[in-house]
Amino acid sequence: MTKFIFITGGVVSSLGKGIVSSSIASLLTLCKYKVRIRKLDPYLNIDPGTMNPSQHGEVFVTDDGAETDMDLGHYERFTGIISKKSDNITTGKIYSEVLKKERRGDYLGSTVQVIPHVTDEIKKFIKKDLSNEDFVICEIGGTVGDIESLPFLEAIRQLRNELGKSKTLFIHLTLVPFLSSANEFKTKPTQHSVKELLGLGIQPDLLLCRTERKFDKKAKEKISLFCNTSLDSVILVENAKTIYEIPLKLYKQGILKQVFTHLNMNQNRNVNLKLWEDFLDKFNKLKNFVSVAIVGKYTNLSESYKSLNEALFHSGIFNNTRVEIKWVDSKKIENISKCEQILKNCDGILVPGGFGRDGTVGKINAIKISKKLKKPFLGICFGMQLAILESISNLRGYKNASSTEFGKTSIPVISMIHEWKKNKKIVKHDYKNLGGSMRLGSYTSILFKGSKIYSIYRKNKINERHRHRYEVNYNYKKQIEKSGVVLSGMSPDGNLVEIMERRDHPWFLGVQFHPELKSTPFKPHPIFNSFIKALLNK
Repeated sequence: MTKFIFITGGVVSSLGKGIVSSSIASLLTLCKYKVRIRKLDPYLNIDPGTMNPSQHGEVFVTDDGAETDMDLGHYERFTGIISKKSDNITTGKIYSEVLKKERRGDYLGSTVQVIPHVTDEIKKFIKKDLSNEDFVICEIGGTVGDIESLPFLEAIRQLRNELGKSKTLFIHLTLVPFLSSANEFKTKPTQHSVKELLGLGIQPDLLLCRTERKFDKKAKEKISLFCNTSLDSVILVENAKTIYEIPLKLYKQGILKQVFTHLNMNQNRNVNLKLWEDFLDKFNKLKNFVSVAIVGKYTNLSESYKSLNEALFHSGIFNNTRVEIKWVDSKKIENISKCEQILKNCDGILVPGGFGRDGTVGKINAIKISKKLKKPFLGICFGMQLAILESISNLRGYKNASSTEFGKTSIPVISMIHEWKKNKKIVKHDYKNLGGSMRLGSYTSILFKGSKIYSIYRKNKINERHRHRYEVNYNYKKQIEKSGVVLSGMSPDGNLVEIMERRDHPWFLGVQFHPELKSTPFKPHPIFNSFIKALLNK
């Protein structure tokens, strides 16, 4: 019978509920249990696809084409479990489903209310699309006390009554700050947070306390006393050098023993921690160093490119190399001389995905500098499109080549599919609905033998995740190739450009997909492995 673990957060946001959820899932997976991880987000958006990354962080994309919260990326990286559309829900989706049912008359004239209709829909989501999982871990977004989270908390309270204590576990992640002026840890924020939960009918079974340093037994006893939990149920989550230390830290704190105790399960299950131990051993013995300039428009928040950051880290470990990322705001390098001055000391240049015209001048300047200085270059999604625009604009008559994303143009080298005309046929596309107009999820690419990309993957067919509205216009294929670009990867029908590279450069690669979304600590992505290796050989 499936056990449900619910993880809530208190005091402040960004304590790391996603990392804790992922770490517990990893440990249970290493115990050979079948695990599913889900995220319940309290915001009213249908999904995070139209949200600014500077506010919300990265949008993670699943194989089956869902735009989801970035925590699903953590889930995949820590566990290797492939997330699905059904693993992320928002208040917007819940209310949308309830209103659809009301319009169809499914409620038979009842007054539609938060309880029971909204909470029933949340419970239905938590329990649906399961296939003999031993554990379902549900992370509740936001912070206890937020008005948006109330229906989700009420739903899990009801599930405890319906399923019983032996099948449900409440874990509350909270903050225990250290005040240097008083030279002591303060437990009052945790007490208030738990009191808030108790007022909603939820008694935490486990308390995970985030702290900058280890606190003493006195503080732990105080938390246990005032929060109505056993002393062993108060678990320390101390700051770590890397998020990948957390599974081992939690294991040493006895998290598995507590989980199994509260769920009345056999505690003698073996857990193989060698994967994590070997990875961290490599992390602590890195010999080399490289720097990568990431030229983007959302650089004010590093979590805007979270998967990219992690993919470079994974491949750094793979190459025994510490990778330093230098975040470069593309709007601040629109002067080509300033751009060269900033980028010349970096080992490599990476232009990631993005939307809109703002900041493109600086990104194109970065591409020019990578060509001029022969620095390894990786363009991802929008970065690849800009690399093609920069190249074709050097041809006579194509100086004004552009993308229809930037407005009307007479040379639409980059455009949406519905704008193409091929064999006098116009391909239809839902371009008015921003939330439903993208190529999303896993698509197949065919790689050409003899190319750099083929030597990286060592096979001619790959599947990678996409998230974009605009494509390289097939009608300009010959001109693009004439400009020095090698189109080394195409869609199976030969119409969509997936990969470009240059033979006149030691390592210059652009991909339409997002390889960073499939990188994990134990299986770093081959493109990033090759990129880091190129930086070392430069």
